[in-house]
Amino acid sequence: MFKLFKNMTKKEVLLVLSCIVLIIAQVYLDLRLPEYMSKITVLIQTEGSTIKEILISGLLMLACALGSAISTVCIGYFASYLSATFSMNIRSRLFKKVQKLSNTEMKKFHTSSLITRTTNDVTQIEMLIAMGLQAMVKAPIMAVWAITKIINKSAALSGIVAVGVLILIITNIFIMTTVNPLFKKIQKFTDNLNNATRENLMGVRVIRAFNAEAFQGEKFKQTNNDITNTHIKIQKTFALMDPVMGSIMHFLTLGIYFIGALLLINMDLTQRLDLFSNMVVFTSYGIQVIMSFLLLTMIFMILPRAQVSANRINEVLDSEISIKDGKITSKEEVGTIKFNNVSFKYPDADEYVLKDISFEAKKGETIAFIGSTGSGKSTLINLIPRFYDATEGEILVDGINVKDYKLETLHNIIGYIPQKAFMFTGSVKDNVLFGESYEKHHSEEDVRKALKIAQALDFVEKMNKGINSHIARGGTNVSGGQKQRLSVARAIARNSEIYIFDDTFSALDYATEAALRKEIKKFAKNATSLIVAQRIGTIMNADKIIVLDKGECVGIGTHKELLKKCKVYKEIALSQLSEEELKNA
Repeated sequence: MFKLFKNMTKKEVLLVLSCIVLIIAQVYLDLRLPEYMSKITVLIQTEGSTIKEILISGLLMLACALGSAISTVCIGYFASYLSATFSMNIRSRLFKKVQKLSNTEMKKFHTSSLITRTTNDVTQIEMLIAMGLQAMVKAPIMAVWAITKIINKSAALSGIVAVGVLILIITNIFIMTTVNPLFKKIQKFTDNLNNATRENLMGVRVIRAFNAEAFQGEKFKQTNNDITNTHIKIQKTFALMDPVMGSIMHFLTLGIYFIGALLLINMDLTQRLDLFSNMVVFTSYGIQVIMSFLLLTMIFMILPRAQVSANRINEVLDSEISIKDGKITSKEEVGTIKFNNVSFKYPDADEYVLKDISFEAKKGETIAFIGSTGSGKSTLINLIPRFYDATEGEILVDGINVKDYKLETLHNIIGYIPQKAFMFTGSVKDNVLFGESYEKHHSEEDVRKALKIAQALDFVEKMNKGINSHIARGGTNVSGGQKQRLSVARAIARNSEIYIFDDTFSALDYATEAALRKEIKKFAKNATSLIVAQRIGTIMNADKIIVLDKGECVGIGTHKELLKKCKVYKEIALSQLSEEELKNA
């Protein structure tokens, strides 16, 4: 928890100090009220007292109440502002950290958990500051200060207050030890609920197609019941506080007046007046002590969950980034790629996904990768932009090890089109001129050129607003083939020296694919292209084809060379084309 607050800005620290000063002032003013009340009680019963003296004490009492009210308003404003700005800063830090996480760290935390940590967990910290700051500072100060005010006035009355305080301490300890483990479960159950909801929303078409609404409903019901039942247990535990607090408050007042009445019997008038004054003070201060513990109870309701949330946030912020940023920002070669004995296995995995891969791509060449499902094609090309780092060997881009590049520089060299095309909320133009491309280009002509090469201009112009037409998150309002073409246009707009096509043409018909490849070859004739594909027709004209099987390179060459010397490639080719078609290709 304290680790999270170490990164407060100077302004936030100043707000915290201001709140503490105002809280101390408020407590002082609140504790002055019983003294003036006691003084007025004595003045009323003392012969020779004047109305002026009573009025002065009353006005001072009123001033204390007014000062306390002003302090409360200021504390509320400062605490609200502090909680909002601090939570905003935490969310920003989390967002920036998540942007740096590699695929390995993303799999470790899971998307649903990262969403919960950025939203729900940050909200718990915000509530702690907004509601708990005042309680955490005010409660102990008021309790200790109130007890010191009454400790030497009457041993019998002090004993009653001590018994009440002891019962409250025991109750609070019981509640804290009971609910703290439950709050840890709550945040995990929130992750599960988030994941279940997200899964249902993203897979709604499949769920409907398979009439699986009831099945998914049961899964959601189980997750929902887990979090609901845990909340009920927590609330049942906290439900003890109201009757305990109410009983102690009432019995404390009753006990003070009962003991006071017994003591008054054997006292003279002067002693009675002093004792009665003390009873008024004890009752007021006793209630202040109880209220202090009531505030502490509120802290115990917020603090355990906030502590769990803070730990979860720190797990993300403190996680070590496996993909370290390099320092090189310039190079001499252009468009060259070289794999030297590269092997790769996922963290904590026993078997290698890629084994001893070596090949070289020169500027302007088209290198294709083919193999059965799970042979490691996508994994291999994901090593180039460093979505993962090679376990063994080295990868050189333009003669420099990719690990030595500054990531921003490396990514600017590459135009990457992922296997699963993803569209962002915004217009067609926003999606094409994305990131660095948006900063470099603003011309609609640039957008149209990229769309034309990607064979996307025709369908975009038919949309209601052309290149300014809206694209929903994930591209749910366009087809799979349209998303792939828009994804290609996004990479083309970067005008990179290396293009990576990760099974990019799978959703396109043969005619569109052929036209697209022809345009890309013309546009990127000086760029190096890496193509992962399942279709032989997509890659047969590549300068070099690399055949992968179970993570190993089993053949390198042109289409005709591989048909003669690579059994795996020939089997793949014959599964898609007849021997007659292969001869004429």
